[in-house]
Amino acid sequence: MYDPVLGIGGMLHSMLPLSKIDEEKARQQPAMFVDTGLTAMLTDFFQQGSARNRLVVKIAGCSQLLDEKGVFRIGERNNAVTRKILWKNNILIAGEDVGGTLSRTVTLNLATGVTTIRSSGKEYQI
Repeated sequence: MYDPVLGIGGMLHSMLPLSKIDEEKARQQPAMFVDTGLTAMLTDFFQQGSARNRLVVKIAGCSQLLDEKGVFRIGERNNAVTRKILWKNNILIAGEDVGGTLSRTVTLNLATGVTTIRSSGKEYQI
């Protein structure tokens, strides 16, 4: 997430979609869950003066690294919860690279807002 006017940005790396499975853990580590982590991140951006209409949000990941047979579908569920929270906040997604079975390394350049992904020996921007 990036606000080009304020020059602030942040990234969230969540493990699970919903905090209701362990509310105490969610209080201790809200970023572990998409619902509490993304909500906290949005709150922080808004407290710093960000406006919904200028936030540049990009999503990466949501793969099935340890679930190639799709039994748990955690990546798919993380993506769904992320989209739902953004939609409820009237925030559009500017770019994405989600799904599949490959890991990704994501960087966000705070000076430019450019989001870069490295995966399988390739580097590209979203």
